[in-house]
Amino acid sequence: MNAGVRTVRETFDVPLAGLTTLRLGGPAKRVVEAATEDELIGLVRDCDERGEPVLLVGGGSNLVIGDSGFDGTVVRVATRGVTVDDSASCDSDALAACGGVLLTAAAGESWDDLVAYTVANEWPGIEALSGIPGLVGATPMQNVGAYGQEVRQTVWQVRTYDRQDRRVRTFANADCRFAYRDSRFKGTDRYIILTVSYQLREGSLAMPVAYAELARRLGIEVGGRAPLGSVREAVLALRAGKGMVLDAADHDTWSAGSFFTNPVLTEAQAAALPGDAPRWPAGDGLVKASAAWLIEHAGFGRGHTGGRSGVSLSTKHTLALTNRGEASTADLLGLAREVRDGVRSAFGVELAPEPTLVGCTF
Repeated sequence: MNAGVRTVRETFDVPLAGLTTLRLGGPAKRVVEAATEDELIGLVRDCDERGEPVLLVGGGSNLVIGDSGFDGTVVRVATRGVTVDDSASCDSDALAACGGVLLTAAAGESWDDLVAYTVANEWPGIEALSGIPGLVGATPMQNVGAYGQEVRQTVWQVRTYDRQDRRVRTFANADCRFAYRDSRFKGTDRYIILTVSYQLREGSLAMPVAYAELARRLGIEVGGRAPLGSVREAVLALRAGKGMVLDAADHDTWSAGSFFTNPVLTEAQAAALPGDAPRWPAGDGLVKASAAWLIEHAGFGRGHTGGRSGVSLSTKHTLALTNRGEASTADLLGLAREVRDGVRSAFGVELAPEPTLVGCTF
């Protein structure tokens, strides 16, 4: 192992269930923690040189690990550090939200703590993403979004370690290939995200509210604005009501968040849905449908178990598949397949999983 990482603590045959919000997953051959950027790069490079599989784990909130575990090294990302440059200029063509604060955070920083920090300092841009579990490094990977905001609206640049070229590479917003729950970093293990920079505005009011449910909660029209703190409180309340704020005592939060993405359909596919099925323009002649609506109207209500004792759809939100405390990953994926097949049979729409699957298939 490289000299710079010789003192990193390592453990062996560690159950991975404790590292995910689903609390599922078999053992890893080895688990190490990277507290600095140099350690993170050094650990990954060392494994690459030895031909050992590597799995990076942050908050574990978007991860489904198979019951057989991971036969390699799991690197827990624990890097820290937040810097602020309030004199930075920005290219208005590169970002939708352009302002005077450039906020850079290490991949291992808590995402919700970072959101709270921006709200406290009156830097709007990511307030509607409050309450999302996980770490900063995961946000550009799947273009995290909720309540009308996505991180692609504020990401300035993403610094990575390129495992193929064995060097640090920085990607501007336009080079990240952001799309709905997608980016150039998703579905590949080539890039290790080191830091993410966000370009934020300055001011006490949140960005215009684009999501109808949130606007109703705030008592404003869609497109209206509200104080930053009020928007954060409203989002946290909405998420808590759907079991989407982590609570160890609430099994509805023992999930990976929304298990299915909202399907993006052609206009012809969308036209074949029932008239009351929610849909939204998705650009380029495409239409986004509501996965939750499709699931419910295919006959899968909140709390549905399909006869399985250890798992169920959340009792608060049908998009979440939950571990009731005695589940296996096989149980969870069995329920997921039942829901997927039922929606396909009812509506001809194929649901896709949002979490990353490791050592298992859907």
